[in-house]
Amino acid sequence: MNKEAPIGIFDSGIGGLTVVKEVRRALPNENIIYFGDTARVPYGIKSEKVVRNYALQITNFLMQRNVKMILIACNTVSASARDEIQEAAGDIPVLDVISAGTKAAMAWPEHDHIGVIGTLATIGSEAYNRAIREYNGGVKITSKACPMLVPLAEEGWTDNDIARQIVHRYLASFEDQNIDSLILGCTHYPLFKETIQQELYRRKIRIVDSGESIAKMAREELARRQLLNPSGGTFECYVSDRPQRFQELAERFLGTEIPNVQIIQL
Repeated sequence: MNKEAPIGIFDSGIGGLTVVKEVRRALPNENIIYFGDTARVPYGIKSEKVVRNYALQITNFLMQRNVKMILIACNTVSASARDEIQEAAGDIPVLDVISAGTKAAMAWPEHDHIGVIGTLATIGSEAYNRAIREYNGGVKITSKACPMLVPLAEEGWTDNDIARQIVHRYLASFEDQNIDSLILGCTHYPLFKETIQQELYRRKIRIVDSGESIAKMAREELARRQLLNPSGGTFECYVSDRPQRFQELAERFLGTEIPNVQIIQL
């Protein structure tokens, strides 16, 4: 496989760009292709069959672009279609945010009680619960759906009084739970990391960012396969609808300009 081949990253919309940001930080020489399925977002309200179909279409697109690795930056897809994507990808390694976040949480020396926050769909799927219990069936898990955080993130309201009040309200569920770590189970949530840290600062609770975790896993896997790119760093961005609005939000998420967002039909 070609070392200079790109890493393919995809999500149902814009949230996966927090994963892109961490991958670019951990692997600055890697070429990246990102696809956001903005025409069909959100995935969380759709059936697993439909989500799998969408995910396989995106996988096929990325494979046509000759990617050397695929990162599933969508919790809904990670929960419902990872095995099918891996089968379709063949020899191309596939990593997902749920596995990455779980592995990071379980690597922490103290992991008797893990908290998870996510969208209604992700929490309802209990995907993190299953992944954590594959490591250790005795771990206590407390989950909380935080649906308001996604629209706040897309409005850019991540560090104002409204955001702080809503984060406080959601995290109050963990006040007496004595959790050891808190998994941010949605790719929008790292945008609230500073606000969440301020809310939890009195307690020794580790925040697990699945974007950081999957970037670390990607670096380790590419190194193991001797596929690290010595010189690169390009970024291509594709969406299925509304590239102008996406570009505005994407630049907010990444903290940098994106020269061109291309629209394609799958």
